[in-house]
Formats: sequence, structure tokens, C-alpha cells
Amino acid sequence: MHIAILSQKPESYSCTRLIAAGEARGHRVSVINYMQCTMVIAAHRPKLYYQDTVVSDVDAIIPRIAAAHTFYGNAVVRQLEMMGVYSVNGSQAIARSRDKLRSLQILSRKGVGLPVTGFAHAVKDVQALIKDVGGAPLIIKLLEGTQGIGVVLAETQKAAESVIDAFRNLNANILLQEFISEAAGTDLRCFVVGSRVVASMMRQAAPGEFRSNIHRGGSGTKVKLTPEERAIAVSAAKAMGLNVAGVDIIRSNHGALVIEVNSSPGLEGIETATKKDVGGRIIEYIETHAKPPGPRIERRGDDH
Repeated sequence: MHIAILSQKPESYSCTRLIAAGEARGHRVSVINYMQCTMVIAAHRPKLYYQDTVVSDVDAIIPRIAAAHTFYGNAVVRQLEMMGVYSVNGSQAIARSRDKLRSLQILSRKGVGLPVTGFAHAVKDVQALIKDVGGAPLIIKLLEGTQGIGVVLAETQKAAESVIDAFRNLNANILLQEFISEAAGTDLRCFVVGSRVVASMMRQAAPGEFRSNIHRGGSGTKVKLTPEERAIAVSAAKAMGLNVAGVDIIRSNHGALVIEVNSSPGLEGIETATKKDVGGRIIEYIETHAKPPGPRIERRGDDH
């Protein structure tokens, strides 16, 4: 089958691994830069052009949409879904996961353990909101942040008030979240494919840093999850509607807590730490769930 990866970085580790995994199993794998696609929306005849070619022979897609381009990238995913192309992660699920507030509300409704979180548009009583999430130290997050960007640790009440005021003056939407000190700068990245955790690693923050993201200098090592942690990771991905997800969990004194569900998890850190063929597991999942091959590619201006 023809599998397309929606990505702006064909040279990235994740793309090259997925291409290698797909080709090793006899598939054709290509990379489509979704920001260079154009869409034609018409009743019963939706089209997607990429480099002046109608995309019409793709059987399945693996969306790897950058957070900064979620709106347009997800529109491309929706267009392909309208054309009958199978997406390993659906457009609605991607949208849910990219909205931090919505994702936390969904997880809360499903009973998934979370750090206590506060949200307000106009925080008139800052002190009361800080108290509601357990007081300082606490985490302040921009709703639009990703890979640890836009996440601040406020160690004192005064520092928290100052950061909140600064974000408020920028008209930024923020979340306040309790700080789990016993996590000690570590979290668990659980890579979920379908209904299973196929790989997991513990991420340790760099010295002097509280964010454990690999992109922020953190390191990853293979870790054995408890049955509870596995179940929580799968439940979180399922609640979002994601078939492929990176679920981030921290270990607290009152159990495992989900801090984020990522719809475009990177492969380099998890495969390096665990030595597992995560890319291959994603391709296997697509083989089981995608539809048979579609029609030919058409050029712009072809007579239909």
C-alpha cells in the first residue's frame, strides 16, 4: 500500500524510521509537506493537491503535524479523511490533544488521574486560584506551548503572581497546575499503539532544569511500567481517540498522573532508549486497519 507521512521535516529521525519500517514490509512510503498542499472543497469531489498533483493514490497517512501549524495541518488531515484515506490519528483526535484545556477536561471526565489544574480567563483573585492548585511551588503553562516551551515553575507565591500578571498582560491563556515535587524532574513517556504500550522510557531533566523533555536536554532510559501505569496510558490515549500517542505520566505519592497526551510523539528518544522497533509497530497497525489501495494520481488540469 502507499503510506504518506504528513511532515515538514522528511529528514527527521521519525520520518526516516517510518519510511524504513514501511519499505521493509513492502510498502511505498512518501512524505507530504502539508503546508504546501492546497484543497478543493466541493460536494462529493473533495481534492487535495500537492506540488500540482492530485493526491489520489494514498491509502493511509501518518500525521506529524507541528504544533505551530495545527490549524492548517489538521485541515489537510480532514480533507484526506473526506477523500476516504485512512489516518492513523484522526483529525478530531489531533484537535483534542492539541487543546491542553480540552484534553484535561476529557481525561478528567474519563476518571484518568491528573495533577490538580486551574484555569481562568481573567484571574481577578490570583491568590485564590493559586491556593486551589495547592499553592507554591506550582507549574504555569501556556495553552499553546509544546516540547516544554511555555512551561514555568514558580517557586514562590510572589513569583507565581508575577508570571501570571505577565502572561495576562500578553492576553495569553494559561493553566495553573500543582507541582509534584516527588517526581524529582522525571516522567514516563509511554508510547501507545492501538490498545498497547509498545515502549516506555523514563525521562530525567537536565541538571538545574525541571522539564524532562528530550528537546530540553533531558535524557531517556528504558523503564518497566506497573500494570496501573500501562492501563492509565492506554486509557488516556483512548480517551483522546488516538491510535498512536505519547502519553506522559509522573509518579506521585497518590498514584500515576497524566500530564500530557501527544498526538505526534517522536521516535528517536524512545527507540534509542528501549531499542524497540516502534516505527514497525505503527506500520503493522496501519496494515491491520487501513483500506485497500486507491486510484491513480492525477495532474492539475486533467479532464475528469
